Amino acid sequence: MYEDLKYWYLRDHKLFRTLSFAQIKQLCIITGFKKASKGEIIYFSSSDVPRIFLLKKGNIKIVAVDEEGNEILKDIIQKGDLFGELTLENDFESNEYAKVLSDDVVICSFLMSDFENLLLQHPSLALSYTKFVGLKMKRIKNSYANLVSKDAKTRLYQFLKDWAEKEGKQEGNVVTLENYLTQNDIAQIICTSRQTATQLLNEMESQGMLLYNRREIVITDIRKL
Repeated sequence: MYEDLKYWYLRDHKLFRTLSFAQIKQLCIITGFKKASKGEIIYFSSSDVPRIFLLKKGNIKIVAVDEEGNEILKDIIQKGDLFGELTLENDFESNEYAKVLSDDVVICSFLMSDFENLLLQHPSLALSYTKFVGLKMKRIKNSYANLVSKDAKTRLYQFLKDWAEKEGKQEGNVVTLENYLTQNDIAQIICTSRQTATQLLNEMESQGMLLYNRREIVITDIRKL
């Protein structure tokens, strides 16, 4: 049963669409498969056996730990995203891990050595992977540009708009989001203090722009963001 699940998880991902049925079936042999629950730790960047991960269902966050032991949110990983040692180099000095945010998460993974061999065997897949990582780096670059050029309020609006486009359920101009982020998570994503993020969310709520609770966020008119 797991082999069939692995096949469809891989077949549905745009990264592997250049591979044939037989090639994907062969790929299933080297693919790990894992279900995880909220709060579970998925991987450590300092692992002796580095892996590439593919998130098929749910959401996770990439967290770094500073010298004082504080968690710093680095990225939110959503369905279809790759994470792990994407540069195909193991960084033993990095202290990052992935933590499950949603109730039901499904992950496929590859040993980095197996994935490197796979790219060597299939040039079209290597090209797709290069483009995939390039787009991810471009997104990170744009995020940094926003931090420099925009204030916290504008960054919050942009974050909510992007989140709504990716995962929101829209009816007319109303968009509902499953809220798996704390206010502190949101604050770290937009690089501001928790107090500022809370204040901005409260202002939006008082203005009737959104309804916020621990389970969901309702954006009453997406056009206003």
